[in-house]
Amino acid sequence: MLVDFGQASLWVSLASITFNPTFWNIAAQREYHTKWITKLCGNDPQRGCYAIAVTIFVLGLIRDMLFNHALAQQPQMALLDTHFVKLVAACLVGSGMTLVLSSTYMLGITGTFLGDYFGILMDARVTGFPFNVLDNPMYVGSTLSFIGVSLWHARPAGLLVAAYVWLVYHIALQFEGPFTSMIYAKRNAEPTVAKRKKL
Repeated sequence: MLVDFGQASLWVSLASITFNPTFWNIAAQREYHTKWITKLCGNDPQRGCYAIAVTIFVLGLIRDMLFNHALAQQPQMALLDTHFVKLVAACLVGSGMTLVLSSTYMLGITGTFLGDYFGILMDARVTGFPFNVLDNPMYVGSTLSFIGVSLWHARPAGLLVAAYVWLVYHIALQFEGPFTSMIYAKRNAEPTVAKRKKL
């Protein structure tokens, strides 16, 4: 058996993966329309953005913890338990982390964590690495990390989870992309709106 679907930890991990982007999309879009997070943070959009950034970061840590716990309870595959596969896994994790960290560096905290929804807008589209290589480097990097960790531990179930991660991100982008485009289209129609500097 390559995947033990009877393990509750697998389904909890999948639920966490589903919950995170669902949460931040709903929370951010509600913020854009009602400023509910900003109001909770003393009418300070910068503080509100940092609050959701911390929340998303913590949820990500919980997701990763649940994934690793689920992985430990899944069967190993001898074919994947080789030095070559571990080398590939390390390269994938390294590449994934490079994409995630370089994206965060280029965007800054507010650019990374939904600052657009708080009215903290970029001056211009970021075109440097890794955005000159990929349209959504953070999501690609995260998925590569899931694949790498799964291969490192020789767990086929992890590869299934990684595929689900990419599917969830792909669905999330169907909401995030058009909404973000709408925000900037509205900003461009109102040139007096203040623009952000990269932190």
